[in-house]
Amino acid sequence: MRKMRKMRKINKFRKYGMIPVLAVAVLLTGCEKEEDEIPEEEHDHEVITDVKLVFTNTLDSTDVVEALAQDPDGEGIEDLTIVDSINLKNSTAYTLTFEILNRHEDEHDDHEGEEHDDDHDDHEGEEHDDDHAEDIGAEIEEEADEHQFFFAFSNDAFANPTGDGNIDNASDAINYNDSDENGNPLGMNTSWETSSSTLSNGSFTVRLQHQPGVKTASSGANDGDSDFDLTFVLNVE
Repeated sequence: MRKMRKMRKINKFRKYGMIPVLAVAVLLTGCEKEEDEIPEEEHDHEVITDVKLVFTNTLDSTDVVEALAQDPDGEGIEDLTIVDSINLKNSTAYTLTFEILNRHEDEHDDHEGEEHDDDHDDHEGEEHDDDHAEDIGAEIEEEADEHQFFFAFSNDAFANPTGDGNIDNASDAINYNDSDENGNPLGMNTSWETSSSTLSNGSFTVRLQHQPGVKTASSGANDGDSDFDLTFVLNVE
């Protein structure tokens, strides 16, 4: 009888004595799980579905050349795809501006309101899409101290700027018409004058660099991360 009581006491001790051990094991497992679940740091890039280059003749505002690059699947796996070539007149001065949009944001909003706005959606035309798409260009201008456009083009395609652009060398000439609060160039607005000669199947590349904490007067096209890097066919006629 005494032996049985002694065995019960031992078993009881073992039973309750294991509680702190189990608690520590659960805590450690929980900590390891939390560490495993911490997501990797991601770059804070803008979601861009449309990039339109707009070349406007400085002497004739009705003479406008547009070239579009578009992402067919929003935040999907496909990248921006070149839709148009750039066809400019020779010996002509242009101002280049950009329309940069996120239509994915617009589509998301439309789906959220589908059950309430079906009739309204039926009467809306495609021409209204830009009114509701997110204007990424405006965000870039607001964060000018974190962004810069860089350019590369067929050698001597332009009389001004000359050369082949500043992607290979940040100090090469580009006619920036805008800047950030620190006086460093942005590139949402630039000036160009085509060469007097013609060009067929040349190239024109525009790269938008995201440079938070990196952008300086001498930072280049490889500093920071690219929001987009697009190469269009360039023709000068």
